[in-house]
Amino acid sequence: MASIKTILNGYVRYKGREGQMSFLLHRITGLGTLLFLTIHILDTSTVFFFPELYNHGIAIYRTTLFGIGEMILIFCVIYHGVNGLRIALFDRYPHLWTIENARKWSLSTLGLAILLWLPVLVIMSRNILMHNFGLFGG
Repeated sequence: MASIKTILNGYVRYKGREGQMSFLLHRITGLGTLLFLTIHILDTSTVFFFPELYNHGIAIYRTTLFGIGEMILIFCVIYHGVNGLRIALFDRYPHLWTIENARKWSLSTLGLAILLWLPVLVIMSRNILMHNFGLFGG
């Protein structure tokens, strides 16, 4: 347990600027996606053996809180993918990697992920407001 505390303490105290931010966001978004996939596989497996439990789970997933969680999940998937492409690019072409490029590309990656996420945010927010709160003719 002490080693986990040491690792987490190092993550928080290290002052790596944009590189550290990219590293932590990549880890967090990867773990968030893994958590969703685990829950999704377990939930979907109940459809055959416990159909009532599956229907109950689907009803829970239609709540506002889970809708917000899905929006966060979509950001996790988008950021993790875009940042993975950035990492692969630097691995494939190591001569491109400089501190200045790493800083610029880290911020560009975050900006691109947010830009790709905004349409999803608008569509999913509208659906939550329409189906859960009756707005927009829902």
